[in-house]
Amino acid sequence: MKVDGSIDKYKARLVIKGYRQIEGLDYFDTYSPVTRINSIRMVLAIAALRNLEIHQMDVKTVFLNGDLDEEIYMEQPEGFSALGQEKKVCKLVKSLYGLKQAPKQWHEKFDNVMLSHGFKINECDKCVYVKDTEHGYVIVCLYVDDMLIVGSDDKMITSTKNMLNSRFDMKDMGLADVILGIKIKRTSDELILSQSHYVDKILGKFDKDNFGVARTPVDVTLHLSKNKGESVSQVEYSRIIGSLMYLMSCTRPDIAYAVSKLSRYTSNPGAKHWQGIIRVLKYLRFTRDYGLHYTRYLIHAQLVSQLICVQLVLLD
Repeated sequence: MKVDGSIDKYKARLVIKGYRQIEGLDYFDTYSPVTRINSIRMVLAIAALRNLEIHQMDVKTVFLNGDLDEEIYMEQPEGFSALGQEKKVCKLVKSLYGLKQAPKQWHEKFDNVMLSHGFKINECDKCVYVKDTEHGYVIVCLYVDDMLIVGSDDKMITSTKNMLNSRFDMKDMGLADVILGIKIKRTSDELILSQSHYVDKILGKFDKDNFGVARTPVDVTLHLSKNKGESVSQVEYSRIIGSLMYLMSCTRPDIAYAVSKLSRYTSNPGAKHWQGIIRVLKYLRFTRDYGLHYTRYLIHAQLVSQLICVQLVLLD
């Protein structure tokens, strides 16, 4: 998918019937961590403050890289059976898409590769890797198959890319432009993260018939309380809250108070709660291009954060 939500290209993959796996027999642990959005923002903030280049790479067919600990067999793919050996099965040597342990095995393999090349795993986020040498440092953030690479100089970034290319089938995407649907824009003095395309998607899906705007996300005259009657479009309300929470957690902390308050009534929303939702959507229409600005000047960044805190206190 492209940043605007359109289809970039189509893919076809062989997917194993993982739903037929039995826990304790052909799989055990399945948990696999991914880097937190907070970690990504922190690394980007460091890059902006120190004027570092941010590069992006993508792992092709990521789950095919994992090594299996269990003995697993699969039927021959339909339409691709070996002639005269149709009753035979395939013994898996590597992981396949669809296996319950595929994400875990991939992360384990990536961990081993990074540790063997001098990287250390961050204690707060197991998907952030740091390598510090006398020649410079490099930071790698991994989110399944997408990764950001930030280094103190081009040599550190290039050597990391060469190492990854030697171990995995990688796609070098150059300077970072979009990560997890977040647009990254670089200027001479700052780095801007925005999701204007995602705002358009929310408005087009949930508020396409309304063209009003609002200058603040909260109507102070609207007092919310528990709905004691029948719920009003509860499923649709939940979907909007989910979309707003993703937007809020990535690039729009200015709607955090409104969304957190409205999310309390997800199980049984009423008419007044819907008024609060519409108010937030109107605000998003008015502030479509808002985002996070990370500047090279620390004092300016501190002043901006203090102003945001003051604004939230006044809203409360």
